[in-house]
Amino acid sequence: MATISIIMGSTSDLPVMKEAALFCKEMGVDFEIKALSAHRTPELVMEYAQNARRNGVKVIIAGAGGAAHLPGVIAAYTAIPVIGVPIKSSNSIDGWDSILSILQMPSGIPVATVALNGAKNAAILALEMIATGDAAIYDKLVTFKESLKQKVAKANESLQNTEI
Repeated sequence: MATISIIMGSTSDLPVMKEAALFCKEMGVDFEIKALSAHRTPELVMEYAQNARRNGVKVIIAGAGGAAHLPGVIAAYTAIPVIGVPIKSSNSIDGWDSILSILQMPSGIPVATVALNGAKNAAILALEMIATGDAAIYDKLVTFKESLKQKVAKANESLQNTEI
């Protein structure tokens, strides 16, 4: 059973969405990855969302480009948290269509929204949600965030030795 479900509207979204999968893998969290289309397979999306909790899913990360209805449709059928990843696709209007389609959800059907192509941040947020009840994941996230501080400190140190 997967703790996090990573869903994309099309396999063309995989280059973006794999970043979420890689972070889950790095943190040792079980995940599944699927392609489901809100427009081409609406019945499968509904069935998937309605059964996600029963299947052990705690957070859903849904990425989509263009009209980007997938995260909202999933959120309409489940009370599991849904994090939307707007994707700049080949038919996108600089990604704004995806951003607004995910961000502007009606009252009662929330979708947390990360930056354009921000699948890794979606995975981090999903793990933070799960970490509220899981000390081991919380500790892994603290270690991860500490490593970010170390990277910045090291980069700053390198700048001090750079001749301009």
